[in-house]
Formats: sequence, structure tokens, C-alpha cells
Amino acid sequence: MQVLVRDNNVDQALRILKKKLQREGVFREMRLREAFEKPSIKKAREKAEAVSRQRKLARKQMQRDGLLPSKPKKTR
Repeated sequence: MQVLVRDNNVDQALRILKKKLQREGVFREMRLREAFEKPSIKKAREKAEAVSRQRKLARKQMQRDGLLPSKPKKTR
């Protein structure tokens, strides 16, 4: 992965790199691989993540269809 440093602005380049790594899922992968995860626990975690994804998708679909009110916009 490459990030260009423009005008010697290393802070901005670091922010861009972190954002790219976050999008790629590198931080999540590192956290998951820190310690061994038993296959049964891994399977349960993946199943729970799938259920969560499906619920989120269903909730979004219901909001789109007008069955659920959408979240109110925060005003600052």
C-alpha cells in the first residue's frame, strides 16, 4: 500500500494511510490474529456477525420501505 507525502506533510499522509488500512480491514484482521481463536469460537463469532449484518440490512430495507421511521438527523 502506498501513500504519497505532499509538501512534507507527514501527518496528512499518516491519516490517509490509516483510513486506507481501516477500509481494507487490516486493523480488524490484526486484532483477530493477536491470539489463537478456537474453531468453535470462531464459528460462533462469524455466525453472530452474519446475524448482525442481516438484521442491519433488514432494518435499512424496512426504513426504505417506510415501515420504520428513519433516524432523526442531528443538528449542531
